[in-house]
Amino acid sequence: MKRISAIAIVALAGAVGAPAVLAQDLSLENASSIVRGGQLYDKWWKITGSAEPSETHPAYQADTGRDGSGTWRCKECHGWDYVGPKGRYSSGSHFTGIKGIEDMAGGDPAAIAASIRGEPHNYGADQIDDASMTDLANFVSQGQFDMSPYVADGMSSGDAAVGEPLYATLCAGCHGADGAKITEMPPLGEISGNPQETMHKILFGQPAEAMPALYVFGPQVAADITAYLHTLPQ
Repeated sequence: MKRISAIAIVALAGAVGAPAVLAQDLSLENASSIVRGGQLYDKWWKITGSAEPSETHPAYQADTGRDGSGTWRCKECHGWDYVGPKGRYSSGSHFTGIKGIEDMAGGDPAAIAASIRGEPHNYGADQIDDASMTDLANFVSQGQFDMSPYVADGMSSGDAAVGEPLYATLCAGCHGADGAKITEMPPLGEISGNPQETMHKILFGQPAEAMPALYVFGPQVAADITAYLHTLPQ
């Protein structure tokens, strides 16, 4: 399997001032599949074109006060940081107590896909087709990473000074210099208050939107951009 070396990351990131830090052995061969899988993890029906669920997922805890399609999102149970109740969803309105997916990192994608098809997930092929299921399983196996080194006290621990030119060259064209150009969403300064979600979307993109996925740059770049977003207007 081909891999992106640290040298390749330096070549990609050096042009915009990013540090030569690579926190995971990124799969070049499966990069597009992993990125698509990361978007499926976020909101799969936006990617597959399947009908958005109207009923609450039968395995979702009824006492959370949440219902409907949101309960079918992988991130809703397992978290943006992939560790469920061990991470950001350890308390608050998204707490379910459902374990994360970190134990599946490096696992057999076929076995992961079978698990998602079976109990208690029960995702049918009419919801997530087989090709999409392969992408989702590749993400779970190869795309997730430990976010804890990149978050401290609820904020990104990245370098905002490094993140500024990255944002200016990669993000500002759509989001604006102040992060508020897209009025259909909150300003990025506000969104960055959830650094785990922000880093996931920086790396894997926004489902069904023309947002570049920076997965091949590695998580340090996502952390640095997120740190700069903390400085933008709320």
